[in-house]
Amino acid sequence: MPADRIANARLRDRVVSAEAAAALIQPGETVAMSGFTGSGYPKAVPVELARRIEAVHAQGLPFQISLMTGASTAPELDGALAKADGIAMRMPFQSDPDARNRINEGKLDYIDIHLSHVAQHVWFGFYGDIDTAVIEVSAIREDGALVPSTSVGNNKTWLDLAKKVIVEVNEWQPAGVDGMHDIYYGTALPPHRKPIPLVHANDRIGETTLRCDPDKIVAVVRTNGPDRNSPFSPIDSTSEQIAAHLIEFLKHEVAKGRLPANLLPLQSGVGNIPNAVLAGLAKSGFRDLAAFTEVIQDGMLDLLRDGVLSYASCTGFALSPQANETFKENIDFYRERIIMRTQEISNHPELVRRLGCIGMNGMIEADLYGNVNSTHVMGTRIMNGIGGSGDFARNGFLSAFLSPSTAKNGSISAIVPMVSHVDHTEHDVSVIVTEQGLADLRGLTPRKRAQVVIDNCAHPDFRAQLQDYFDRASRDSYGKHTPHLLPEALSWHQRWLDTGSMKA
Repeated sequence: MPADRIANARLRDRVVSAEAAAALIQPGETVAMSGFTGSGYPKAVPVELARRIEAVHAQGLPFQISLMTGASTAPELDGALAKADGIAMRMPFQSDPDARNRINEGKLDYIDIHLSHVAQHVWFGFYGDIDTAVIEVSAIREDGALVPSTSVGNNKTWLDLAKKVIVEVNEWQPAGVDGMHDIYYGTALPPHRKPIPLVHANDRIGETTLRCDPDKIVAVVRTNGPDRNSPFSPIDSTSEQIAAHLIEFLKHEVAKGRLPANLLPLQSGVGNIPNAVLAGLAKSGFRDLAAFTEVIQDGMLDLLRDGVLSYASCTGFALSPQANETFKENIDFYRERIIMRTQEISNHPELVRRLGCIGMNGMIEADLYGNVNSTHVMGTRIMNGIGGSGDFARNGFLSAFLSPSTAKNGSISAIVPMVSHVDHTEHDVSVIVTEQGLADLRGLTPRKRAQVVIDNCAHPDFRAQLQDYFDRASRDSYGKHTPHLLPEALSWHQRWLDTGSMKA
């Protein structure tokens, strides 16, 4: 990579300040920005846009935008714009406290959507035109090709469809990321679609750079700022117990001949429990594993380094500061083993099904029959969003949902009679795991699922209460296929709202 990250002379002439670039975004626009789980998001233009919005508001004038990204971003983007009351509508995923509060106060419209659907729904025209795209890259090549940074997300779609484009060239990003990406340009709209020629999780089917019509690029901004590298909490005993149950189950599946010795491509959500599962896989003797996932976090870097994981396909990173330094110091090693794809490929339902992915994702709660709520506390307050979990739950070979059996110091049971919000129906959930144990729901009727969930996953403080509900529902329910006592089905949640505890 050349010393000047902007090797194209024509685009070098369009370098402006972040303030000048932000001035090109007008009130009411739909703005699509890069970023996926705190990596590869624009660092400077959103901050200046938020300042401009605040100044306009101080004059008593309205100024908001509709904001699309790949997934969650960071305080410099979601946080800054939310604090400035600058977002009218947000999609498809967020994790910022200020944005979340505004959503739950009813002041910010939010569309929660499967990540595999975003690009195609925008191409279908469901959300109108994209006025401006703001995309972070690590470099611009001499021919004008854009070298992505630490996430790809929906950037291809944003660049293809936006009327005007602002590019941030971030020199903090490692130059060695060049060559790690695989941007597939073979997608099309129905009825012109063709099979995606990806047979193995490590196949390369595209280009290493993003294309963009240079006439659409109205500004280039030089930046030098880090991704949101949030440290993970140390793996606790609860996470280790959950991981141990799942790994024992995977070993059992191998012994039964339902999984090969090196499993199938892994997909993992972000957080301490998935990190504990990944660490447990290494200790358990698994080797030659593969990942076809959305996000690479600390645990996967460790598995790649130790040779447990042969390669990993993703669309972005979520690394702690220490892991990020390890990544940058060993970029040549990781470039040979990591492939970064567009979000519409990393989460593509047909690919997930064909590759036979094993999905491992967190949840807020599950009910007796295997329905899972992964987005809403007490059925109404959004946490982050469904993200890509549904893409893997419905289409993967196995879908495991993981959670401690209680929350809020034991006042909330993660196993309830009926979930207060459904993201993943009983038809899409294979396995539920808490620190108490694992419930394998495959091939079971609803009533048998309920008993397995109570016996294996419920916390002892709530087990008798769940058994009592299920027994009475089995006796008194209007129908006996999926027994429920409708006046009581959501009473646990109301009890917590009224008293601060789900305990009867």
